[in-house]
Amino acid sequence: MTQPGSDNNTAATAERHGFGVDVGGSGIKGGIVDLNTGELVGDRYKIETPQPSTPDAVARTVAEIVAHFEWTGPIGVTLPAVVTNGVARSAANIDKSWIDTDARALFAKAIGNESITVLNDADAAGVAEDKYGGGKGKDGVVVLLTFGTGIGSAVLHNGVLLPNTEFGHMEIGGKEAEHRAASSVKENKGLSYKEWAKEVSTVLATFEALLWPDLFIAGGGISRKSEKWIPHLTNRTPVVPATLLNTAGIVGAALAADSAVASAETGTSAGSPH
Repeated sequence: MTQPGSDNNTAATAERHGFGVDVGGSGIKGGIVDLNTGELVGDRYKIETPQPSTPDAVARTVAEIVAHFEWTGPIGVTLPAVVTNGVARSAANIDKSWIDTDARALFAKAIGNESITVLNDADAAGVAEDKYGGGKGKDGVVVLLTFGTGIGSAVLHNGVLLPNTEFGHMEIGGKEAEHRAASSVKENKGLSYKEWAKEVSTVLATFEALLWPDLFIAGGGISRKSEKWIPHLTNRTPVVPATLLNTAGIVGAALAADSAVASAETGTSAGSPH
């Protein structure tokens, strides 16, 4: 499927569609995105992540998802990894053989499409939430934190992404931030929401002392129950829940691929201005 609107004069207000694929440890999902609204066009398509999740196996799965939609335009792909110049520099919840793999070239070959942008999954979620979700219309420094097994992070300034931040690994009070305040810590220790929120506040206060953000966006599955813990936070910066949830990676990947500041040639990516 080519990008709609290019040959349709009646769509002058035009649909702008993009395509994103979100690679996770358990599932790989993709879909067409309305870039005007951040909503999916139709249903997403999901395939279980192959095991072992080697680069070639994942690339074949991504190509299968793209073929399902018959998409031929630019494509954004997320990885649970630090990505610089299209190359995976780490591997979280995917096979360690991804480290130092030229992901952009790999996906381009598997899909048969050179217009590929590859970025970190938390960065994709941050770009999407900043433009369409919890950060929509908010200027200044916006920090997305995904609370799950660990803590993922994305930092944007007026819609422009600072890629590959790893604030979940920052040491706070003798522990990595994610060992103190990931949602998995709450579950493993049997903490109440109020007890866990105290740990989250400690982490957020450290981040805000360094970054002076204007807004935190809380993502991850626990954001669905934000009313149970966000009111207990004591840090000074406003905190809002993420709103795109399971679609954020797909939407952010599509936006990065479409963005004027994303270079499909090198595979580097940045957020799109508001």
